[in-house]
Amino acid sequence: MPTFNKKEVMDLRNGKRRKVSGGVRSSRRTAAARMKREAGKVLRSLTVENNINRPGLMDDDEEEEDCFSISFLRAGPSGAASAVSPRYSLLREVGRGSYGVVYEAVARRTGAKVAVKRLQCDAPENVELALAEFWALTSLENRHQNVVQLEECVLQRNGLAQKMSHGNKRSKQYLRLVETSLKGERILGYPEEPCYLWFVMEFCEGGDLNQYILSRRPDPQTNRSFMRQLTSAIAFLHKNNIVHRDLKPDNILISQKSGSPVLKVADFGLSKVCAGANSKNFEEHPAAGGGGRGSNQNGVVNINKFWLSSACGSDFYMAPEVWEGHYTAKADIFALGIIIWAMVERITFIDAESKRELLGTYVRQGTEIVPVGEALLENPKMVLHIPQKARSSMSEGVKKLLLDMLAVNPQDRPDAVQLEVRMDQVTCAA
Repeated sequence: MPTFNKKEVMDLRNGKRRKVSGGVRSSRRTAAARMKREAGKVLRSLTVENNINRPGLMDDDEEEEDCFSISFLRAGPSGAASAVSPRYSLLREVGRGSYGVVYEAVARRTGAKVAVKRLQCDAPENVELALAEFWALTSLENRHQNVVQLEECVLQRNGLAQKMSHGNKRSKQYLRLVETSLKGERILGYPEEPCYLWFVMEFCEGGDLNQYILSRRPDPQTNRSFMRQLTSAIAFLHKNNIVHRDLKPDNILISQKSGSPVLKVADFGLSKVCAGANSKNFEEHPAAGGGGRGSNQNGVVNINKFWLSSACGSDFYMAPEVWEGHYTAKADIFALGIIIWAMVERITFIDAESKRELLGTYVRQGTEIVPVGEALLENPKMVLHIPQKARSSMSEGVKKLLLDMLAVNPQDRPDAVQLEVRMDQVTCAA
C-alpha cells in the first residue's frame, strides 16, 4: 500500500503568490484545507439483520456504545444480539472542514443540541488529524469556557459503535488507528467496510469569527472582550502543553447561549501535545542530554522551548519561523496577533477558493498580497505599519502589544501567560 507523507497535508511554502486584479484580493488555501473528502449524506440506519450478517465487526472485549442515528447491536445476557437505540439524532449538515463533515444534532435523552463531526478513516492523513484533535482535547483535565468542549469520541464500523478512551491499550480498534497514523498505510477496514470517527462537541450557534465580526457594525467593546477571551484560551492551552498551530478566524467559533458572545477555539487537527520523553504524548523531538529539548530532568515541559518541525497551518496566519519549519508555541502568539489586528481594523481578503471574505492582514507588494509572516521571513527588517488605517481608534497600548506579538524573532514575543496579563491591562485602559 502507498505510504503517507506528512507533507501532503501540511502547508509548505511553494513559492506561489496571491495576485490582486480589479481590486479583488485573493489567497491560496492551505494543503490541509484542500483535503476535502467526498463524504456521503447523513448515515442511514443499519438494520438488525444487516448487522447480524456481518460477524466479527467489533472483536474487542469492550462494550459497544450506543451512538448516532444508526442502529447497531449489543450482546444481551444470553449472548444474543439486540438493537440499541441511538443517543443522538443528526438534524442537518452545518459545514465541512479540512477533514470532516459537521452536523447539528440533538441528544435524545436531554434534548440538548450538540455538534457532531464525522471523519471517515479512509486515509492515514485523516486518521492522523483526527487523533491529533482527540489527543489534544482529551488531555485537558479541566474545562475552559473559551475552548470547545469534546463530549465524547466514538469509533463506528458497520453500525457498531465503541466509545474511544485516551491511551486505551486494550482496544484493538484504537491501537489500529494509531498504527494507521504511524505507518502511513490503511490498517482499519476496507472500502466495503467503512470506518468512521465521530466527535461529539458543544454546539456553537453563532458561526465563526469571520461571520460574526463582518456581519455587524464595528464595536470596540466587543473587540476588547474577544481579545481577552482569545488570549485567555491560548494561555490555558499553552499551560496544558498544547500548541494549536492553526489559529485563524475560521477555527474560532461563537456561542451565544449565555446571551453575550463567547468565543470557542476549535479544530485541533493540526495541534500538538508537547510532552517530555516519558510522557504518553511525547512529540517530535526525542530526549537529548537527559532533559530533551524543551523539557527538564523531571520531564516538565517549557512549551516555549519545545521545538516543532512540521510546517503547517494557514499561510496568512503563519509566523516566519513556521515557513522555515523550526518553531515553538510562540507561533500561536504570532497567529493571534494577525487575527486581533485584522479584527480591530477589519482588514480582509477574498479567499480564492471559497470566495469568502476573511479576516486577515497581509503585506502588499505591487499587485500581490503576501502573508505577513512570509514577508517578514524575506525581509526581517521590514517595519509593520500598525494601525494600517489612517483613521483608527486603536490605542497605543494595543498597537505596542500587536507589534510585540508580531515580532520577527520569537524570543521578542510575549509568551501566552505574559500576553494574557498585558491584554487585560491594555483593554481595561482603552
